[in-house]
Amino acid sequence: MSKISIIAAIGENDSLGKENDLLWHLPDDFRRFKKFTSGHKIIMGRKTFQSFPKPLSNRTHIVISRDPIYQIDLPLCLVVNSLEEALKLAKEDELSFVIGGGEIYNLAMRYADVLEITRVHESFEADTFFPKINPDKWQLVYEEYHPKDERHAYDFTYLTYHKK
Repeated sequence: MSKISIIAAIGENDSLGKENDLLWHLPDDFRRFKKFTSGHKIIMGRKTFQSFPKPLSNRTHIVISRDPIYQIDLPLCLVVNSLEEALKLAKEDELSFVIGGGEIYNLAMRYADVLEITRVHESFEADTFFPKINPDKWQLVYEEYHPKDERHAYDFTYLTYHKK
């Protein structure tokens, strides 16, 4: 059975994005995202997929859409109509990642084994938010702080949680 990891960068107020776009630019976080997800299946909602200029290399995209006729005619891109269908496609792999957006994160919290969070130390105006991380269900097992610098406008911390 596949382990399911949720990976997200979120503001102090659990903000994720606005108008289908990110609220910050953190090159080190992009590199970490690529390192973690490369070679794995990534599960996302249609709007998240459509926010990419092109599919991400070296990853199988499983895109969830409620539209029964929505299709993506690109290699390594699969369309399903529910999170449960997406998880069935991912179950043969040792590890798969849920990469957004807000609604998909909400649905996936009950199935996830690991949360890979980049906490951006600022509150942002947003229209999409990450669900609250319940400390009764999740244990923080790793923490790595990064101060802002010439390439990063905000302080941020990598946080890894395991389901209790």
